[in-house]
Amino acid sequence: MRSVVPALLLMLAAGGCAPLAPPFDMAARVAELLPADAILLGEQHDAPEHQQIERGVVTDLAVRGVLSAVVIEMAPRGGSTAGVSASATEAQVQKALQWDQGAWPWPTYASPVMAAVRAGVPVVGGNLPRTAMRSAMADLRLDGTLPPAALAAQHDAVREGHCGLLPDTQIAPMARVQIARDDSMAQTVAQFAQPGKTVLLMAGAMHVDRTSGVPVHLPAALRTKTVALRADGAAAEAEPAVQADAAWHTPKVPPKDYCAELRHMPRP
Repeated sequence: MRSVVPALLLMLAAGGCAPLAPPFDMAARVAELLPADAILLGEQHDAPEHQQIERGVVTDLAVRGVLSAVVIEMAPRGGSTAGVSASATEAQVQKALQWDQGAWPWPTYASPVMAAVRAGVPVVGGNLPRTAMRSAMADLRLDGTLPPAALAAQHDAVREGHCGLLPDTQIAPMARVQIARDDSMAQTVAQFAQPGKTVLLMAGAMHVDRTSGVPVHLPAALRTKTVALRADGAAAEAEPAVQADAAWHTPKVPPKDYCAELRHMPRP
């Protein structure tokens, strides 16, 4: 990792997004997770506070001098800012990461990504490239990488994620893509692990599930901490959807029926 300028880190901590409302003590929460070879943050993509938290974790780990890399679901494996300078423009960073604006709106993730770049920490894509998805759909070996209960949970998640409209014959192939994505992110995290340092993964919450997500594919010797970011208004009594070491609660996001439009579309 390139040397970090203290003044720059102070600017990162103070600039950009507004601070999270108390009692969210970022330094204390990060301290509870350390030491760790990898910290996996699972976000709700439409909760703005979650990208704010990601930026805060990036900055805190960089200030501590322990952040080896930031692996992100939002860019394909092979994309990396390792070759760009800390003063790179956002356009240069997007190009280096092979960013797909149609899939992941850049303004949503610019803050945590650029915080890492400005701190001299490489940001690397961990997601399965689109060119590998078709072969993953047909790779029956992926079914055996999860215990039966976890595989069934993946099938249920695919079915629910496609609003119950996906033909049954496509459930298993699409679940294999999700498993392959988790495996790709796990391989990338393991690749950038360094003794005495911490790799940070930013991904959707289901990807950090200890029973069926990225942790299943990580080397057993890697000390990993998982955090599920939950936009539920601190409803701690609610049944957790993700099995993680910690749950950080943020203000509730108004529910959106993403399936409504699909349900009203004519079906063949």
